[in-house]
Amino acid sequence: MRQPETNALARPPDRKDAADEAELPSREFCALLRQLGPPDGFWGSLTAHLPPDTIHSGNSLLVFLEAYQTQVLVPLEMPAITRARALAARGHLRELIALDRELETKTVWPAFASASRRVGRAQLERLRPLRDERTVRRYLAAVQAGEATGWHTVVYGLTLAVYSLPLRRGLLTYARETLAGLALAAGGPRVFAAPACQEILQSLLCQIPAAIEQTLASCADDGKPVWLGSSTFSVE
Repeated sequence: MRQPETNALARPPDRKDAADEAELPSREFCALLRQLGPPDGFWGSLTAHLPPDTIHSGNSLLVFLEAYQTQVLVPLEMPAITRARALAARGHLRELIALDRELETKTVWPAFASASRRVGRAQLERLRPLRDERTVRRYLAAVQAGEATGWHTVVYGLTLAVYSLPLRRGLLTYARETLAGLALAAGGPRVFAAPACQEILQSLLCQIPAAIEQTLASCADDGKPVWLGSSTFSVE
């Protein structure tokens, strides 16, 4: 049996926009979801239990965002990002593709799957100029050949590895951008700007640092690869 590839990814030189580039998948994922239609048309099973047209109220928005955080963000997306970053940092291409395929069975909502594929592949195209990054190049080739899907969470983890960004900070950024984006998509600009919505977001974000530590511990306990890098992390 062939040994996994171990060519580690080095940080591309002179890329001052690394942090902004890494945040693009989560931002564009939410932007694309906003284009898919009105909230009650594509949130599917998540909002099926809510009365029509009530997602704009504070309580229903809280229920919606809490459901996303507990059903998708923490149990599915954070572990996927964590594992993808570790595999990409080590250049383990075959394992990265295996993770991509594994996520196919864990997709919760069709709208999310469609948006995830489109955003992930768009971000991969942005990484194409990094021709010296073998793992990026070969993962992109696998996606184009239909051997991998290109989920935005996998690509987000890959991007964190390419730019040597700290994992904890990357997970916090992803959670913040995605929760805010979904709040805007679900409630609209007026609801999003309301103090009540900002209080909801703040209360949910206060739970993220503990969820991040839970994710790292869970991945380590399961024998999944976790690589934090040399950078420290703090929540301020």
